[in-house]
Amino acid sequence: MTNKSKSTHSRRDVEKLLPGYNCGICGYARCDEFAGALLKKHATLEKCRFMFQELFADNLQDMEVLLKEEQIIPEDETIIGLLDGYEADFVLKPLPQEKSCREVLFPFSRAELKEGDIIRYRPLGCPITHFAEILEESHGLITVHLVGPCHRLDQAFDYQDIGVCMVGGFEGMIDGKLPAVGDTIRFLPHHCMMQKVHSGVVVQLEGKRVIIEGIDLKVWAPPIKGER
Repeated sequence: MTNKSKSTHSRRDVEKLLPGYNCGICGYARCDEFAGALLKKHATLEKCRFMFQELFADNLQDMEVLLKEEQIIPEDETIIGLLDGYEADFVLKPLPQEKSCREVLFPFSRAELKEGDIIRYRPLGCPITHFAEILEESHGLITVHLVGPCHRLDQAFDYQDIGVCMVGGFEGMIDGKLPAVGDTIRFLPHHCMMQKVHSGVVVQLEGKRVIIEGIDLKVWAPPIKGER
């Protein structure tokens, strides 16, 4: 009796067989996301209508064989947002010796702000009011650490209420699989009180230290817990 060799496949192997249109019809924003969902059995091949067209007939046969392989890549530990049930690529933790991830804010207020000030604000798209300490002010943008509300609401302290702010970027340390510069990623800020998955674009990466910009609370993929 001969032993059949088993091969281990990656998401890239599956992605190569997909049409590559990034059309979003399957419910995922890009074909690489759909490939990962197929491997983890979070989605079925029938979600991609193009795979069943004559143009991709050979790819379909190869894909069906590949997905039946016994030895598919082991599933990594998944990171799931508690509020929305979406899967994140990694958790973003604070820089060493710092209180929380750094956030870059675009205040809509015209208040004069400086390093060391404590502010109260609500991120655009978030229902929770935040308290933060300003680390840096530059040309109207402020970089902050969160300091509440959890432990600030019961204390007397001075702060400026600056209303709604747009969150432009995050900086912190990656806990999870490292992305590449230019990747659009989903991440879970370690300090997020709602434990909601955010999305953004990686613009700088040094080891596990990352800067993410183009922040959005909307995540263009179906929740892992099932379709809504």
